Amino acid sequence: MTEIVLITISGEDKPGLTATLTEQLGRHDVNILDMGQAVIHDTLSLGILIEVPGEKESSTVMRDLVFKAHELNVQVKFEPVSEEQYQKWVEAQGKPRYILTLLGRKLKAHQISQLADEVYRQGLNIDKIERLSGRIPLDQVDTPARACVELSLRGLPKDINRMKEEFIQLGNQLEVDVAFQQDDLYRRNRRLVVFDMDSTLIKTEVIDELAEAAGVRDEVSKVTELAMQGELDFKESFRNRVKLLEGLSEDVLDEIADRLPLNDGAERLIETLRCIGYKTAILSGGFTYFGKKLQEKLGIDYVYANELEIKNGKVTGEVTGEIIDGRRKAELLKEIARKEGIVLEQVIAVGDGANDVPMLNAAGLGIAFHAKPLVKKKTSQAISYNGLDGILYLIGVRDREITRDNLIFSDEN
Repeated sequence: MTEIVLITISGEDKPGLTATLTEQLGRHDVNILDMGQAVIHDTLSLGILIEVPGEKESSTVMRDLVFKAHELNVQVKFEPVSEEQYQKWVEAQGKPRYILTLLGRKLKAHQISQLADEVYRQGLNIDKIERLSGRIPLDQVDTPARACVELSLRGLPKDINRMKEEFIQLGNQLEVDVAFQQDDLYRRNRRLVVFDMDSTLIKTEVIDELAEAAGVRDEVSKVTELAMQGELDFKESFRNRVKLLEGLSEDVLDEIADRLPLNDGAERLIETLRCIGYKTAILSGGFTYFGKKLQEKLGIDYVYANELEIKNGKVTGEVTGEIIDGRRKAELLKEIARKEGIVLEQVIAVGDGANDVPMLNAAGLGIAFHAKPLVKKKTSQAISYNGLDGILYLIGVRDREITRDNLIFSDEN
């Protein structure tokens, strides 16, 4: 009669340990039904589910493995598994799988506890927890800390919409970013990231900087804020703001373009995306003049924004061509995806304002970055407490895969 046994091995990790133990099992010609291994702080936890053929004696297998474990100075435990238990495990395959990503400057036990409690209440099981962030020395003070763990979940949530809302509320309460995604083929195969420019890729609103130079900042800033909150029609408010810039010298545009402040993590993110084969785009309700400058600086593949009309070295107060509003951003996202030969599920969109919502919802992964409350409510994911490079964790990139110079790949753990 076939016997099924779960073997659990723990102790100090050392090179060749797994090879030696499986070699011992191999001498008894057992079948491996399942296997999993994790190493935390040089401590190994290895689980092996084996099937001992009817003509073999499990007691002999276990005896020999105990002797070998003793030689290796590791602990070994055995647990018999009934055929009924095994069959239930087999039938559980095919259940939905999800990825829960927790990002913060530092992670606290109570943060993980509250998120794990919600996972439990929803009837999901945590299959695996993995650290994506690098190892941070305790005395490191000159580099902003990043901490990220990824939880692999399995099961069918009791109320997925309620669960998503709870994760958002917990993230705000705990001051960490929480991302919940279905773990499918598309999550592991994104190919295009499109960015809003103002207050997303860069820290400022360019039109406010232009207004400052023109002496009309207060008036323009008020309208900009209302437009980003979704309280004004974007096209109408945009034309009204641009009119106030009439007469501004083209030289001022160059000065502003040269000092545009990038948002934290922007360069690290885009350089890494380029290294792993992603395409990038700026889809902006701002101005092409500045988008092109960023394209040159960062190596962006596509730029679509509004053309600020300039005649005789002066801003006329008009824009040429179609104004890029929220609807147009979503259309452009789809056009680029078609050109690149990818489906929308492979697109990531990042933005902060109300006019970004259509493109955020059109993408397979829409991320509200340091966004207005209205935008967060209408978007599936949000990053509010980390830099733009936090997006790398959402696509499963580990810090150890990125060298200090942002060139892939490093073998450090």
